[in-house]
Amino acid sequence: MDGRVKEAIFRQVEREPFAQKFGLKLTALDEGYSRVEMTFTPDMENIFGLAHGGALFALIDEAFETASNSHGTMAVALNMNITYVSSPAPGSKLTAEAKEFSCTAKTANYDIKVFDEQGHLITSCQALVYRKGTPLPFLV
Repeated sequence: MDGRVKEAIFRQVEREPFAQKFGLKLTALDEGYSRVEMTFTPDMENIFGLAHGGALFALIDEAFETASNSHGTMAVALNMNITYVSSPAPGSKLTAEAKEFSCTAKTANYDIKVFDEQGHLITSCQALVYRKGTPLPFLV
């Protein structure tokens, strides 16, 4: 992976207001691969006291965003299909891993899974991006 792209994506995630709001931390990045962590805090609970689907989606989407843009060109989401398997325990450290399993000039597909620190599957996602073919704007 191009080191300049890697550094720029790490820097952008650190600055991203949405990532800061949810405490999203990019911990690994390679071409077509990303790992992002988040701690499930009380302000992420739904009306039942469980993890809100939107909070889990935020974690998945950050891993998807960084993995799909790791090639150094802009990629935007076309479709995401998420299955919520279980709810994590309060205070759990959650890890999302996005892995590219096909990539063409115009599209790419990703398998994204979220696990808690005990290795329990929390969510599973299949996602598709459109690859615009233009350089990431923050590389210029």
